[in-house]
Amino acid sequence: MPLWVRAWLTTLLIMSLGACSTIRLEPLPDGMTDQPPADWTDRSAQLRQFDHWQLTGKLAVRQPSDSGTALINHWIQKGEAYDLALSSSFLGMGSTTLKGVPGFIELTLANGETYRSGDPAALMEAATGWQLPLESLTWWIRGLPSPGSDYRLLFNDQGKLAIIRQDGWEIRYDRWHEQQSNIPALPARITALKDQKRVRVAVGDWQELNP
Repeated sequence: MPLWVRAWLTTLLIMSLGACSTIRLEPLPDGMTDQPPADWTDRSAQLRQFDHWQLTGKLAVRQPSDSGTALINHWIQKGEAYDLALSSSFLGMGSTTLKGVPGFIELTLANGETYRSGDPAALMEAATGWQLPLESLTWWIRGLPSPGSDYRLLFNDQGKLAIIRQDGWEIRYDRWHEQQSNIPALPARITALKDQKRVRVAVGDWQELNP
């Protein structure tokens, strides 16, 4: 093989490998940066330590198959364990409770029927028709990325977390509660988007619980 042909093929190979290894990032929205503010390390550590809490609020789900809303009568989080009580007339759900830890969920419907599964998202969808990333929501609701998968954080011009992009979802932080004496500033409303699915959580009240 002539040297010039070998050199040309080698150049093509290098270019193709370089193209395959390039990660294409979406352009940043106007006024956003992916450079965290100086206090982000301390703030995120504070949020991770805030792992015993209770909130009330409202949940709204919109997806191609159906849509609906539910009251969050309580969402109690104690470390990795959650206890979520919803009430809704949507699809006859009535009062539904979800209790679980990562990798396990127990779902009880209004009629008393109880289901258990090692796949929380699949059980939630089978029982209610809603596609909710429950295990990730326990992190996103505090303004943190879920551990165990890649993510990208975007901050606004005030240094506040504005968007988390993770696992194909875009989580937008629309409003924040003010910081209290013993509770860090926490989201008041978040919107999670993926394809044609939208999950919105409006938090009316946060409370810290004793470990």
